[in-house]
Amino acid sequence: MNTDEFDYYLPEELIAQTPLADRTASRMLMLDKKNGEYKDELFKNIKEYLREGDCLVLNNTRVIPARLYGAKKESGGAIEFLLLHRFSQDEWEVALKPGKRAKVGAQFEFGGGKLCAEVIQILEGGNRRVRFSYDGLFENVLEELGEMPLPHYIKEKLTDRERYQTVYSKHNGSAAAPTAGLHFTNELLKEIEDMGVKLAFLTLHVGLGTFRPVKVSDVTQHKMHSEHYIVSEEAAEIINKTKENGGRVICVGTTSCRTVESASENGRITATSGETDIFIYPGYKFKMTDALITNFHLPKSTLVMLVSALAGKDNVLRAYKHALEEKYRFFSFGDAMFIV
Repeated sequence: MNTDEFDYYLPEELIAQTPLADRTASRMLMLDKKNGEYKDELFKNIKEYLREGDCLVLNNTRVIPARLYGAKKESGGAIEFLLLHRFSQDEWEVALKPGKRAKVGAQFEFGGGKLCAEVIQILEGGNRRVRFSYDGLFENVLEELGEMPLPHYIKEKLTDRERYQTVYSKHNGSAAAPTAGLHFTNELLKEIEDMGVKLAFLTLHVGLGTFRPVKVSDVTQHKMHSEHYIVSEEAAEIINKTKENGGRVICVGTTSCRTVESASENGRITATSGETDIFIYPGYKFKMTDALITNFHLPKSTLVMLVSALAGKDNVLRAYKHALEEKYRFFSFGDAMFIV
């Protein structure tokens, strides 16, 4: 399977730069995974496509202000840190820019010395393990000095940090938002629950590896970064009962889907936590996911491959072609697709 098979041309003007004023006002492309038929809809009408006994699986991770701008202590040279994974209270995996020359022992400071960092290890792939030092609580320092880590394709400044969070975000730890969930409001979720649809909340702290284009030509040779996930007893019980009763397990976002698939075996999901580097591409047999609410994804990305595994590559690329022709908004702040 060649990576180029998942490529498509996207005009830059279709990349959504800002969130809509109303979270539910986005468009939604319905895609039938069995026959490839698609239909234009509005996200606010999603209730029409849900039914009593279904379950929405939502990722309640919360994005941290993971981007830091500072300087190298000795030279004063500008540096950008992106926090990716927390090893311990004060030690993190970070991506540095520019970072090729950051050797073990290199020291950096942010906010005029309110936060300092020392490189203690060079990790596989070029990221660094750093140890931070500061006064007070790290979370408070980060809240003061950090910026929301918007993807590189978003050039506009985000005026309201909460618009890059889902309304149900709860557990700090992500370097990117689970963007399919950005379309929901508390009011819409309440209306969906009142219909008899269950909500199951789990956590996967989103790293940036999920969003990076696949660089190898052979899809099977791509290595995913691992991400930490948690499935609670409550979430597992809701999902398992949904299956037992013949309802659909509808994952909100590829991160929820990857978590569900990582924790499932033999038609059941287990309450567990750990690291997952699951890579879902065509040929994968889904264990638990029946339907998926998602956004439109980058060409050649693992996320295009995941939705192609669920709905069929040809079906997905035809639907994307239609979305391009109809000028849907793409990527993080863009429109939705509902694969059923």
